[in-house]
Formats: sequence, C-alpha cells, structure tokens
Amino acid sequence: MMGADLSTGQRVARARRRIGWDQAQLAAAVDRSVSWVSKIETGRLPLDRMSVVGQLAEVLGVEVIELTGQPYRHDSAELDSGHAAIPGLRLALQQATMPGGAALIAAADSLALPELTVRVEAAERLRQDAKFTALGDVLPQILRDLIVLCDVADGDDMPKAEALMLRSSHMARVSSNLLGHHDLGWSAVQRELVAAERAESPVLQAAARWDLCGVWLHEGELGAARDMARLALDDLEPHVSTADQSVRALWGAMHLRAAVAWSRLWDRSEAESHLAEARQVAAGLPGDGNVFQTQFNAVNTEIHSVEVSLELGHPRDVLSRADLVDVMRIASGERQSHFWVCTAAGQMMNGKAALAADAILRADAVAPQHVRNRPIARNLVDDLRSTDRHSHSAEIRRLAGQMKLG
Repeated sequence: MMGADLSTGQRVARARRRIGWDQAQLAAAVDRSVSWVSKIETGRLPLDRMSVVGQLAEVLGVEVIELTGQPYRHDSAELDSGHAAIPGLRLALQQATMPGGAALIAAADSLALPELTVRVEAAERLRQDAKFTALGDVLPQILRDLIVLCDVADGDDMPKAEALMLRSSHMARVSSNLLGHHDLGWSAVQRELVAAERAESPVLQAAARWDLCGVWLHEGELGAARDMARLALDDLEPHVSTADQSVRALWGAMHLRAAVAWSRLWDRSEAESHLAEARQVAAGLPGDGNVFQTQFNAVNTEIHSVEVSLELGHPRDVLSRADLVDVMRIASGERQSHFWVCTAAGQMMNGKAALAADAILRADAVAPQHVRNRPIARNLVDDLRSTDRHSHSAEIRRLAGQMKLG
C-alpha cells in the first residue's frame, strides 16, 4: 500500500515498526494501554486531537505530516484548495527572502502603495472566507509586486510597504500550513520577521511572532510555540497600557496562541490562565476586531476556549463551551468552520455520532477547502463513515469520497 493510501493509524504503525517497537513499547512511551495503541492503528479509535498526534510524532521521531499524510490532493481544481498555486508561491517567497530578490523580477514599474493596499485587502477577504483556490490565483503576483515595491520604497512609504509584505506573507503562511507545505510556511514567516525588523515596528514584530507561533503549532513544535508566546508577551507588556488598540489586540491574540500551546502540552492551569487574560482584553475591544488577520475578538476567544477543552481531552467542556458561542457573529468562514470541526470532535468524544456528523457537515458547508485539508476533520469523517449511528450516513459517505478517504 502506498503512503498516500494509508490511514493516520496505519502511518502510526509504520513509524512504530520502523524504529523496531512493538505496540507495548509505544503504549509505554505515551502512557497509554496496548489496547489504545491497537485501536489507534486499526482505525477503531480516531485521532481527534492534534495534541495526541503531536505526542505520537514526538515519541516516534517523525514530523507531524508523516502521520497526517499531508499534503492532500483532490480531483477538481476547486476542491484542490490552491495546490496549483504552490510552485508560484514558493518561487515568490524564495525571491522575497533572498538578498537582491527584486532584481530577479521583471517589472517595468513598481505599483503604487494605494493600489497594492486595495489588492491585499481583497486577498485578505478571500483568506478569511477560506477560499484558498481564489487566493492562490492572486497571492503570488501580489508578493512579487510587493518585493519590487519594498525594494524602492523610502521615507514614510517604507514601513507601510513592509506592513503590506507582512500581511501578504501571513496569507502565504496560512495557505502553506493548511495544505501541508510547512517548509513554505516557515519561509513566509521569515519574511514577516524581516518586514518587522526593517520597519522597526514593535507592532509588526508582535504580528510576526504571533504567526511564528502558528507555524510551530502546525509543525507540532509545542515547546517552541510556547516559548515564543512567552517572549512576545514579555516584550509587548510595556506597550499594553497605551491607547493603541492594535497592541492590545496582538497582546490578546498572543495569549490565545499560548493557551493552545499549553493545552496541547496538557497543562490545564496555564491554558486556562491565558484564556482568562485573552477574555479580559477582548472585553475592551471591538466585537469585530481583526488586527493583522488575528480575528482577535470576544467570539474568537470563545472559539479558542472550545479548542482548548478539546485538546485537553475534556469533551463535556467542549460542548458546554460550544453552546455559549454565537459563531455567526464572527465574520470569518475559516473561524466558523474551525468552531464546527472542534464541536464535531467533542460530540464524537461524547459518543454523539449524529450530532458530530451534523457539525462536521456544517463546517464543510461553510468552508469546504478548510475542512478537507485538516487532518482532524478527515479523521472524524473517516470515523463517522464507519458507523451507522446517525441519519447522515449518505452525506458523510459522499464527503468521505470527496476527501478520497478510501
């Protein structure tokens, strides 16, 4: 069987056999029973939390993507979620991160800052709606134009151009990580850090560090994500008392990154402490806040609380917290979809297959390109396909087919 055809559990078994372990040795390494390992490897128990996937990857000495099987490819351009743009995106980021990269781009004239600002804002709307195919159609050219603009901008235009480069590189990072090209996500965030340094802006530095935490969370580098969140919070703290809402929003968003990192490290006290800090900040900021694409606002803070409970393995808390989220108040299809995926996982952990199926189908209806590229969502659909304890069997089988799950 080729690697692309393996389930997540089968990939776990392959990685275990490669290092010469039996199931008892893996069970001891992750403090689980042999029965648990057997159920994971045979697909009788879904891997429904990234904290567990990350732990398995760490003890087996592999990258997370070896267990998840990313990147996934689909049968149509629309469902393929921007994969066709990856070569162009990779080249643009290579040019953006190399010295003198602007000289490699054939451009008669650099575009004006206002025109590129409009194009970046339009691309950000696609990113929030999780329309990654459409985003992939425009993002490589935006990056190339920004490479040229950042090379020639001076005076007050220079930090503005670098801020646009940071925002565009963030979109490249999100797309790359979602699609499973984590090395490309790292290249994107490197350019963000350079933009912050060139602009000499604490705000841009915080935005870049927030995104760097995101890269490490996707890669399963939880200690690195936690430590970066700590450093960023320490550096931001002297500026939080200012009237600048961007600083306070990034402070809150960094607390949410820290909460997720700590939850995946299974430290409830630290995770809940950071959530509480984020709630306090969100209460004093606009309900539709989206500073540097963080979607930091009260609704997204509560969506994170659902995710934290899921990663900590507290399914009842997942559902009680989900009941309090007015998810339609957040203007982001990606965030809405993420909420429904976490809710579906919580319902499944509670043994409520029908409600889990309903939630995952809601997630797919809102942002299919987001759902069909997420390992946890795919594992849930695969698990739901194997049970008839719900009335959505036909829809789930159809979705599993579109995801190419066997």
